[in-house]
Amino acid sequence: MKSTPLRIAPWIPLLIGMLAISFAPILVRYSNAPVSVQGMYRMLFTFLLMLPFGKSSLGQIRNISRRDWLLLTAAGFFLALHFLLWMASLSYTTIASSTIILALEPVFVMIGAYFFLKDRLHRYAVIGMGIAVCGVVIVGSGDGSLSRTALYGDVLSLLGTLAIVVNMLIAKRLLTRVPSYLFSLLTFGMTAAFFTLYNLVVGVRMTAYPPREWMIFLLLAIIPTVFGHLIFNWLLQYVKATTISMSVLAEPIGSSILGMILFGEMLAGFQYTGGALVIIGLVLYMRAEQGQALLPSTPNTQESSPISAIGK
Repeated sequence: MKSTPLRIAPWIPLLIGMLAISFAPILVRYSNAPVSVQGMYRMLFTFLLMLPFGKSSLGQIRNISRRDWLLLTAAGFFLALHFLLWMASLSYTTIASSTIILALEPVFVMIGAYFFLKDRLHRYAVIGMGIAVCGVVIVGSGDGSLSRTALYGDVLSLLGTLAIVVNMLIAKRLLTRVPSYLFSLLTFGMTAAFFTLYNLVVGVRMTAYPPREWMIFLLLAIIPTVFGHLIFNWLLQYVKATTISMSVLAEPIGSSILGMILFGEMLAGFQYTGGALVIIGLVLYMRAEQGQALLPSTPNTQESSPISAIGK
């Protein structure tokens, strides 16, 4: 079915989305609540915000097979693990380092898709991947020279990135059988449930937080998720998926600038070089893959969109 023409210039909602996702690490840093509580309420509030807009899709739950329910559960687990590790990394390393490492997500997805889904690799995409990895090594080496604590935070961010990659690979299989809205809704709900279970087992307090914290929980759901990632998903009706993927690369830049302004976090000169290499490598990777990218109106692009940029 042909989509309604976009009545405003695409760069306007694109810019809004780019600014919104840059606030994710800032909000995490401002909160004094445990990251498992932040993640739980971010997913719960996003789930509740999405629920009224997909009533027509809820009836399709009965068509999900037992095997796909297991995969949905696994997707929720790895999304929860991603948030737990990445959000925790922000307590140990700089916002810039954490988000630059997280930006490697599409590269790791490409590697996983090659080994597990037998996707083909473009030569220049591999070159871009190599450049990006070199950049991350430079950023990480800089943090290692600063302190072991910062390097530990970089490792947490890297492990969190690997967790979201597993989530993405599971999604790539599931979205051929489960509608995209339903996949996102159920995955977010399960992620919130896993966080709840984790908090109960570890003994983390989940209530009695001051109003300031509840506002941050809600803003985490609204700003980077609804006004960030869901705007990107909506834009896939009008622009190519590669355009959205390239826009997500603005997060390390925007978050780093905000980190400098709000928290005074400055990087060493060679770490700026490493960050630039990451961005250059990822741009080269995206451009290499652009020729194989599907237009947003095709089923594949539509179905893969809802979790394409949620790992922030």
